[in-house]
Amino acid sequence: MQKGTSLLKKKRVWIYAFLFTLTLINYVDRVSLSVASKVLKEEFDISPVAMGYLFSSFVWLYFLALIPMGYLVGRFGPKKVNGYGIGVWSVATACTALSTGFISLLSCRLIMGMGEATTYPAGARVIREWMPLKERGMATAVFHSGSLVGPAIGAIGFGWLISTFGWRIAFVVAGALGFVWLAAWLRWYSHPAKAPWLGDAERAEIAAGSISTSADPARTVSLALKGLARSSSMWAIALSHGCAVYATYFFLTWLPSYLQAEKGLTVMSSGIYTAIPYLGAAVLAIVIGRLSDKVMRPEAAESGQRRMVVASVLLASSVIFLVPAIDNTWAILFVITLSLATCASAISLNLSLVNDLVRSEDDVGTAAGFITAVGNLFGLLAPIVTGYVVAGSGSFALAFVVVGALLVIGSVLSMFCTRRPIGFAASGKQAMA
Repeated sequence: MQKGTSLLKKKRVWIYAFLFTLTLINYVDRVSLSVASKVLKEEFDISPVAMGYLFSSFVWLYFLALIPMGYLVGRFGPKKVNGYGIGVWSVATACTALSTGFISLLSCRLIMGMGEATTYPAGARVIREWMPLKERGMATAVFHSGSLVGPAIGAIGFGWLISTFGWRIAFVVAGALGFVWLAAWLRWYSHPAKAPWLGDAERAEIAAGSISTSADPARTVSLALKGLARSSSMWAIALSHGCAVYATYFFLTWLPSYLQAEKGLTVMSSGIYTAIPYLGAAVLAIVIGRLSDKVMRPEAAESGQRRMVVASVLLASSVIFLVPAIDNTWAILFVITLSLATCASAISLNLSLVNDLVRSEDDVGTAAGFITAVGNLFGLLAPIVTGYVVAGSGSFALAFVVVGALLVIGSVLSMFCTRRPIGFAASGKQAMA
C-alpha cells in the first residue's frame, strides 16, 4: 500500500471480501451437521460412534481431492476451479434435506467434502496473485477468519432455522447461500492484470509489492508435487498444520455436543455459546495476522522467520488442557476462545508461510493443497477419535488432553523444522530443504 492510503480505499478490498465470505459459507455448511446432530441422532437413531463417522466423512473425499484440486488451480486458475467447487458443495448441502438415514447423510457429506477441496488451494493462489508480500499475513488471516465467523453464524442461524422451520429447510437455506456467492464470483473475479475494475496505479502497486527479494518468480522452476514432497520444510509445515487442524475439527464437530451433553444446554443455546468463541477468535486471528506482517520484513519472511509466530501461537493454543479442570461455563468459553483464536492464527500463518517459502507461483496451489491434505488427514481422525474417547470414557476430559498434546508437538515442529526455502533458484541451484 502507498503510505497514508487506507486499504479500505483500495479496490482489492473486494478480493478480501471474496476470500472472507468464501470460507464463511464453506464453514457454515460444514458446521450445519454438528448443529443438527442432536435432532438427527434422535430421528435416525444414530449412535455417538456413528455420528463421529458422519462428522469425519466430510474429510474423506476432501482429503483425497485437495492435491488434485491444487494442481487444477495451478493449471486452470482459481476462478474456474473454485466456481465448480462451490457449485458442487452447495448442491450437496441442499440435498442433505432429502436424507432418510445414515447412508444418505453420509453420501451428501462425501460429495460436499469433494467440492470444498477447491477452497484453500484457490484462496492461496488468489492471495499470491492479488496481495503484496507485506499484506499476505493479514490477507490469509482474513481468508481463514471466515472459517471462524462461519461456524458462529452457522451455530446461531442454523440453530434458529432448525428450531423454527425444521432441519430440512435449514439445509436448503445453507445450500442456497453458496449459489449467491458463486454468481458474484463468476461476474467480478479475475486476475489483477485483467480486472477491468482495477485502476492502473493499484495494478502496478500489486505487481511491485509481489516481487520476491530472493529470486525472480518468472525464472523460478516449478517443483510440482514430487519436488514439494521431497522438502523437509514442506513436511514440517504440513504436520504442524495437521496438529492445528485436528484441534479445529474437534471444536467444529464436537463443541456443540460437548455443551449440550456436559453443560445441559439446548440446541439453540448451545449454538449461541458455540458462536462466542468463534467470533472472538476471528477478531484475534486477524489482529495476529496483521501484526505478523508489521514485524516481518520481506527478506525475513522469505527466510522462514514467520515460523516463530506459528510456533508461539500453537503453544498458546495448548491452554485447552485446562478445560477439564474448569466448572464455570463462561470460563470454559474464555479458554476455548483463546485456544481457538491462536490455533486459527497458526493455520492462516502456515498458509502465509507456504507463500513465503515456496519460490514458484505455479507451485503455490499444489503446496497449499498438500499441507491442507496432510492437515485434514489429522482432521479426519479428530471426530472419530473423539467419538471413541467419549464413548469409552463417558466424558470429554481425555479428548481435550489429546488436543492439547498435539498442539505442543505442532509448536515444536514449527520452531525447529521449517527454516529453509522450498524451490529452485533461477540458476538451477537447489534451494529446497
